[in-house]
Amino acid sequence: MAEFEDDPRPQPPEPPDAAECCGDGCAPCIYDVYDEAMADYRRALAAWRARHPDAPG
Repeated sequence: MAEFEDDPRPQPPEPPDAAECCGDGCAPCIYDVYDEAMADYRRALAAWRARHPDAPG
């Protein structure tokens, strides 16, 4: 979308592969880090949509 080149739509983080989790209860676990990244993404996407209310999707 050329009209959003100066303000590209945020992209979601890649989910961790199940094999990346060691299962030892790390703090933070890779799933905790992913959950935080998803929360950041959702906030960024909401702000982007507010700036671009006519954007598709």
